Amino acid sequence: MHPCAVISKMKRILSLALLATGGALLSSPAFAAPAEINAGDTAWMLTATALVLLMTIPGLAVFYGGMVRRHNVLATVMQSFSTACLVAVLWAIVGYSLAFTNGNAWVGDLSRVLMHGVDVTNAFVLGAGSAAPSPMTIPEPLYMMFQMTFAIITPALVAGAFCDRIKFSSMLVFMGLWSLIVYAPIAHWVWAPTGFLSKAGVLDFAGGTVVHINAGVAGLVAALVIGKRKPMKEPAAPHNPAYSVVGASLLWVGWFGFNAGSAGAANGRAAMAMTVTMVAAAVAALSWMAVEWWMKGKPSVLGMITGAVAGLVVITPASGFVDVTGSLIIGALGGALCYLSATWIKTIYHIDDSLDCFGVHGVGGIIGALLTGVFAKAAISGSPSQAGWIDGNPHQMLVQLEGICWTIAWCAVATFVIVMLIKHTMGVRVPEHVELEGLDLHMHGEKLRH
Repeated sequence: MHPCAVISKMKRILSLALLATGGALLSSPAFAAPAEINAGDTAWMLTATALVLLMTIPGLAVFYGGMVRRHNVLATVMQSFSTACLVAVLWAIVGYSLAFTNGNAWVGDLSRVLMHGVDVTNAFVLGAGSAAPSPMTIPEPLYMMFQMTFAIITPALVAGAFCDRIKFSSMLVFMGLWSLIVYAPIAHWVWAPTGFLSKAGVLDFAGGTVVHINAGVAGLVAALVIGKRKPMKEPAAPHNPAYSVVGASLLWVGWFGFNAGSAGAANGRAAMAMTVTMVAAAVAALSWMAVEWWMKGKPSVLGMITGAVAGLVVITPASGFVDVTGSLIIGALGGALCYLSATWIKTIYHIDDSLDCFGVHGVGGIIGALLTGVFAKAAISGSPSQAGWIDGNPHQMLVQLEGICWTIAWCAVATFVIVMLIKHTMGVRVPEHVELEGLDLHMHGEKLRH
């Protein structure tokens, strides 16, 4: 018998066996009838995908790299870059399939492992998810790539909580396990049509729960398990705040792909998402600056750019559901409250979250998700079921709270188990002398010359 015929027969036998045992490993993804590819939508989504990747490399890498002390700059940049490489491979192999196929209410199936069965000639049909239209008008590999960039930046954000004291090998293992065990299931819950939070009506246009609450909570848990940094004789000043300004600027520009790209098409909703993203980031930067100026007497550069990032975080879940008025309020509240969380949480609870991963992304994601339930408007989303409190649907607040609680619960428990497993097997933290002398030379055999 011809080898191809043998392989085909084996796949058929395996599928029948799985169905007979109630398995769903090779079930079909959430597809409906094929649709036509739209060139304009495809061009925009190609652009948006590149913009979102820009957020991690170089955006986040430079943003974080400028904030750490000189002896940890290369190690911090390496964490972002290596995470991008590792997660890209895992996402293409199995992560995408776990997140965006039918499966069940909790996780997708394996029908898209190694992108098996992908049709590049017809447009991708996701189903009635929270953000993307159904059917979409872009090819499936492009949708997979767009979502890959989200899967990349989320664990890269987590590294900000412990970037200056974790072993590089342990960091890689953590990122790989976390992306498959924590990120992929939560993405399925919220964005896949069969996900239980998607069915419940949770509104998360571009990742308030999936990306930011998820990353913030993971960073908090990991920082607590790994422990505080060792005290140094001299304060560890940021290496180069100007680098961080460049990184924050790249994040801001890339965020237009993040939020406006989540419309899945080049349309009016994408345009509004881009508009409210700009407005919220700007007002949040001013809000953070004003509170810091009032409380400390001077506005700092790092403070203002962190405020802008906080504004980008809080508007993310709401970006495809709110108008400019809503974005102004969300951004103003987000900037002020994230400043208070980033400064007070460390002081009151003695949590060593190195680069304020939880204070900005965790708290900002929670604020944004809740305020989406307040300011979402059916006129923006085009769906009466996607309205918030001010649009006559106060129940949406409870739905948003459900999504927040489920995300926090699973992320906290799973992250704790992953970090503890690594801690008690290969070790998670560098020796004290390595931490004090810096990770660059000890972990990577390189260092900055000045």
